[in-house]
Amino acid sequence: MYVVIARWVAREGEEADVERVLKTMAPLSREEPGCQEFTVLRSNDEPRTYLLYEVYDDEASFLAHRDTEHFKKHVLGDGIARLEARTFAHYDIVA
Repeated sequence: MYVVIARWVAREGEEADVERVLKTMAPLSREEPGCQEFTVLRSNDEPRTYLLYEVYDDEASFLAHRDTEHFKKHVLGDGIARLEARTFAHYDIVA
């Protein structure tokens, strides 16, 4: 499995639009071949901060996700401009 954890921090005043992008992306991503899980969380302590927990069959499935039209349209075309910060990292399951 290929696990990715991404952290998005919305610019002040952009929270609703960032959340709209994530609510649009989640079901579309879950339907992709190779996507096992796509969960979006919002921090209770920092309401502008979102955590994306994504599980794919393999790295190729993750790269295919980033090449979809919905990723290009909603994340690259709309979401990123509304963010103060964005990070992601790949993790291995150990237990």
